[in-house]
Amino acid sequence: RSIQNRKWVEIFAIVVAFTMCGARAEAQQTGKVLRIGFLDNSSAAGMAVLSEAFRQELSKLGWIEGKNIAIEYRFAEGKNDRLPQLTADLVRLKVDLIVVASGPSALAAKSATSSIPIVMTSHADPVAAGLVASLSRPGGNVTGPSALSPELNTKRLEILNDSVSNLARVGVLRPA
Repeated sequence: RSIQNRKWVEIFAIVVAFTMCGARAEAQQTGKVLRIGFLDNSSAAGMAVLSEAFRQELSKLGWIEGKNIAIEYRFAEGKNDRLPQLTADLVRLKVDLIVVASGPSALAAKSATSSIPIVMTSHADPVAAGLVASLSRPGGNVTGPSALSPELNTKRLEILNDSVSNLARVGVLRPA
């Protein structure tokens, strides 16, 4: 499980880094330290390992906390009703980017701002949740990977069938 979590953190850090690419040029020119708002509905202790992995992956990409980025952490401690207030606090701080690690956090951030970019960890179905308009043209200010496993199975089989000649049978293994 920790290897899977580490992989998601790596993907997540890369998505954040790409989202911040445009801001990097501005930051270099002005000497500005970019501010990332990190919002989650869990606790700081519960996210400590993943938060550290996130910082490590960002540093591998040239983003060093205290040097060219500052991270403002906000945790709801399992109380989703606190998310709107915590998000409003990040918006008031004028963070350059909001990183969310859960569906409720993503929804709270989207409700609070339409101008600050929001990067979410994998969401099962961001279209159904109302986070993006569509996968092909998400629009808005929310981005990030999507699991959408069942919805993509038809396409995956189509690609597999095109790739493997004389394909007659396919088996699928998945964790319970």
